Amino acid sequence: MVQDSVSKWERSLKDEFDALQAQNRNMSPDAAATFARLLQDLRDQGAGKGLNIGDKAPDFTLEDATGKPVTLSEELAKGPVIIVFYRGEWCPYCNLQLKAYERIMNEIKAAGAQLIAISPQTPDHSLSTKEKHELSFFVLSDANNKTAENYNLKYKLPDFMQAIQKRSGIELHQYNGNPTFELPVTATYIIDKKGTVIAGASDLNHRTRMEPSEALKKIRSLQ
Repeated sequence: MVQDSVSKWERSLKDEFDALQAQNRNMSPDAAATFARLLQDLRDQGAGKGLNIGDKAPDFTLEDATGKPVTLSEELAKGPVIIVFYRGEWCPYCNLQLKAYERIMNEIKAAGAQLIAISPQTPDHSLSTKEKHELSFFVLSDANNKTAENYNLKYKLPDFMQAIQKRSGIELHQYNGNPTFELPVTATYIIDKKGTVIAGASDLNHRTRMEPSEALKKIRSLQ
């Protein structure tokens, strides 16, 4: 019964991503060329290498949406953790992903695990994300992308994308509380109680992400 529920959710998530991508294409016919240019620039930067299976997940202490510190090693003492690096509340793909995880949080908790979502947003914007989407999991603020850097995920938006974001009304310096235009490559890691990465996916293409159903399957394999 759970499997049927997850499968139904997975299809609907894919439909949402496809619909959003089609909508963006219609709004901006040259979006595909711009996106291809961005991906090539990030490859040239060597961005998004991330962690490998078998790596030890770097420990961190980050503030949650209320300013309370959350430490990875302390949470791992309670059980395995799914870590999701996302760009921010301004990213519609990220919002779809977070809401999809919320839909299966009961299953994740039943498997003895929990979820930690990390972005470079300030705590105020993390709180906005958490409240807007009624999220029951940790939403943490990674000031200046220090944790993303430790996970080999930090990159800087090229100048042409900075200009596009400004024209679109996305003021990253306000969301992130700094003028660096740095972001994390979107990534998901499954960490066991020993702090070892047992599964993971990072992709320069923010439309390509590990399916939450796959993350749930990995968590269940640890039981």
